[in-house]
Amino acid sequence: MGDRRFIFSYLLAAKIIALLFLPTVAISQTFDNTAIDTSYYQVYPKMLTTRFYFSRKYTDFKIRSDGKTDDLGYRSNTTLNMGVGVTYQKFSLNLAYGFGFLNPDLGQGKTKYLDLQGHFYPGRWSIDWLGQFYKGYYLEPKGYVAPAFDNYYVRPDINVNLFGLAAYRVINNNKFSYRAAIIQDGWQKKSAGSFLLGGEIHYGKIKADSAFVPHNVENEFAQAGTDELRYFSFGPGAGYAYTLVFQHHFFLTGSLTSNLNLEFTTENSPGNNSHNFYLNPSAIFRLAAGYNSSIWNISANWVGNKLPVRGETSTNNYLLETGNYRLILSKKIMPGPKLRKQLTRIDPIFR
Repeated sequence: MGDRRFIFSYLLAAKIIALLFLPTVAISQTFDNTAIDTSYYQVYPKMLTTRFYFSRKYTDFKIRSDGKTDDLGYRSNTTLNMGVGVTYQKFSLNLAYGFGFLNPDLGQGKTKYLDLQGHFYPGRWSIDWLGQFYKGYYLEPKGYVAPAFDNYYVRPDINVNLFGLAAYRVINNNKFSYRAAIIQDGWQKKSAGSFLLGGEIHYGKIKADSAFVPHNVENEFAQAGTDELRYFSFGPGAGYAYTLVFQHHFFLTGSLTSNLNLEFTTENSPGNNSHNFYLNPSAIFRLAAGYNSSIWNISANWVGNKLPVRGETSTNNYLLETGNYRLILSKKIMPGPKLRKQLTRIDPIFR
């Protein structure tokens, strides 16, 4: 019954956000080519952006202590992937695989996961979608509460499911481009920034076969005994993004948005269930740095979410962290006559 109430609330709030945001997003994509200041950034709508990259996605969670001991930092053992991709207009396709030689066994256990997070930049908007299904975690650092000092404490029974949607309007999109820094299909030639306005909604569930807090440290955590946590949050937010360009080609981009969310949480433990309602902040950050030009891009970027969750008391806190970081070599190329002819047929779809 509790799950159905949470899911119903999530769908209702998602529908409200969709009614508020999506019509504007559709309009912004339709008229995306108007009013950009090409002295600040350049777009290349007729070129293909190709890329070779390394990437890693993650969804971790932390159980915060009351300051008397270290926090419990549960990490997912996801793969480092190597892949290739291409972007044309607003469409991107990336294919990657976590090859064995990139991912040696370090004794951190196995994480089974499906990570559907996506980060989209349709001109005047920044949109983030989260769909995370993770099972299997280990504690960092090595040796902490583990049977042996040179082993990791492994929890194959811990499940984390997370869904989310965030949309922010890029106010100064005629001079500032997220895509140039993160998608590599543009070139930011001069320093510029923008205020960001929008909102977000999240639903999450963390569950294990036994308590999250290991038995030998349970006296040091108010969350001792908890084996399930559910939360639902939504609210408005604002932020700022800026790209610093030096020597015309080198760039450093930073972006931070902060939300003040209405949050509903449920903590379950044997013989005890608590339901709580709070105002709680959350944040989305983006970092990118590298070299860019009309042809080449060599860069690294990191997009992440920090989602604090409050439990029964103000000191009874959890933190969900999810994100993706990449190292990229990219080249913009002009398609040949035959491919250009085929692409011309689908151009109206992306305009």
